[in-house]
Amino acid sequence: MSPLGKAGRAPAAHESGFAVHREGVDRLLASYRAIPDDANVRLAKKTSNLFRARAENPAPGLDVSGLAEVIAVDADAKTADVAGMTTYEDLVAATLPYGLAPLVVPQLKTITLGGAVTGLGIESTSFRNGLPHESVLEMDVLTGAGEIITATPNGENADLFRGFPNSYGTLGYTVRLKIELETVQPYVALRHIRFHDLRALEATLAEIVIAKTYDGERVDYLDGVVFTAEESYLTLGRQTDEPGPVSDYTDMDIFYRSIQHDSATPKRDRLTIHDYLWRWDTDWFWCSRAFGAQNPKYRRLWPKRYRRSSFYWKLIALDRRYGIGDRLEARQGNLPRERVVQDIEVPVERTADFVEWFLREIPIEPLWLCPLRLRETGEDARTGRSWPLYPLEPDRTYVNVGFWSAVPTVAGQQEGAANRAIERTVTEFDGHKSLYSDSYYGKDEFAALYGGEIYTELKKRYDPDQRLLDLYSKAVQRK
Repeated sequence: MSPLGKAGRAPAAHESGFAVHREGVDRLLASYRAIPDDANVRLAKKTSNLFRARAENPAPGLDVSGLAEVIAVDADAKTADVAGMTTYEDLVAATLPYGLAPLVVPQLKTITLGGAVTGLGIESTSFRNGLPHESVLEMDVLTGAGEIITATPNGENADLFRGFPNSYGTLGYTVRLKIELETVQPYVALRHIRFHDLRALEATLAEIVIAKTYDGERVDYLDGVVFTAEESYLTLGRQTDEPGPVSDYTDMDIFYRSIQHDSATPKRDRLTIHDYLWRWDTDWFWCSRAFGAQNPKYRRLWPKRYRRSSFYWKLIALDRRYGIGDRLEARQGNLPRERVVQDIEVPVERTADFVEWFLREIPIEPLWLCPLRLRETGEDARTGRSWPLYPLEPDRTYVNVGFWSAVPTVAGQQEGAANRAIERTVTEFDGHKSLYSDSYYGKDEFAALYGGEIYTELKKRYDPDQRLLDLYSKAVQRK
C-alpha cells in the first residue's frame, strides 16, 4: 500500500464533480422548502460528533445526502473544493495520492469539513496552521433565510465568513468550501519526550511552538499526553520521505500506550502519513477502553473494521438510548455518573496551572494536549474581530486540553457540578471551551465569551425569521 494512502496513484479528475454537486444542492433546497414555516430548520443526518443532548424535532430535516463528496482537487494550486458534509476520512483519501493534505486534519475520521469549520477543530499542525476555518478560501452557505450565498474573507458577506466559525449551524450550513492544502511527505518520524514535571513540559512546548525545532530536528507536528503530574509526554513529528519500517496501531498495539517510556532519551517511532493522521481514531484516543476494546483477550476478537470512532459512537448512542451505564451504576448502589467530555483552551503559560488543578479536582486521565496559534495577524486579529465567536489573541500560544470520560456524583450535588467547576476555572485562566458538549453558562457570560452583539447582528442579517436555533439555545439550553 502506498504510504500516502490506500490509493497507489492520484484519482482521475472528476469532470462531473460540480454537476453532481449542483444536483445535491437542488435536493437540499427542495428539502428546505418542504419544512413548515413554523418549524426549526435542522440537518437530517444520522451521525454527529456532538456530545450535548439534542431535543427531538418531528419536522423533516434538510436533505444533505448529496453533499458528502470531494468535488475537485487542484493539485497545482494546492486547493480542494469540498461539499460541506464530506468527512475528513474521504477528504484525506482524495488528497493524499497527490502528496497533499488539509492544513489541519481533526483526529476522528467522521468529522466533516463543514462541521470542523462551524464547530471548530484542532490537531497537531495547529501550532503552525491554526484552526480548520483559517485555511478556508471561500464557502457557499445555506442561510436560515433559505438563500445560498458565497462568503469570502473580503467580499460582500465577509461578516458571515468571519462569524461562521463556532456558530454551530445557527447562522447556516456550509454547502461547499474551497480550502488550502499543503504538501506532505510519505512518512512521519516521531519522538516521544517524557517529562516528570508539568512546568518543564509547559516551557518546552512553548519554545517548540516558536522555534518549530527541537534538539536540532524540525518539528512539523506537535501534541502531548498527560498521564499523571509526574508522567507526561510531548510527541514531535517530522515529515520525511526516507523509507524504512513503520509501526501499525490498527491491530493489537495501541498508540497512546506506545508513547510511554522511562528513559530520559526520547523514544522514536515511524508511521506512514496516512496512519499518523488517523493514529487516534482506532481507539478514539483512549476511550475504547470503556468498551473493553483494549483488553487483549477481547481486542483479538474485535473485527478491525469496528476499531474506529464511528463504531464507538454507535455504542455511545445505545447507552444514551437505554441508559445502560446508569443502570449498571444503580445495580452497584451508585448514582448516575456525570459526563465530562470537553476540550478547552488556555494560554500556554497557564497550561500547568490548569492541568494541576484538573488532576486535583477531576478524576479523569489521561489528558490530551495540543498547542495552537492563529495564522492571522494584523489589526482585525489584534482587536479580536478576526473570528469573533471564538476570539483568540493573535501572536499568542494557547494549549487545547482534551478530557473525555465520566465522574461519580454525590446526592444533593448541583447538576453538572464538575463541568461547572471546569467552566469557572477556564474563564479564570483567560481561556475558552468548545461548545460540542454540555455547557452551563448564564446568558450574559455566554455572550461575553462567544460573540455578543456581533453574533446578534449576524443572526438578524442571515436568519431574520429565526428559522435556526440561536447559539445559546443550541449550546446551553439544548432546545
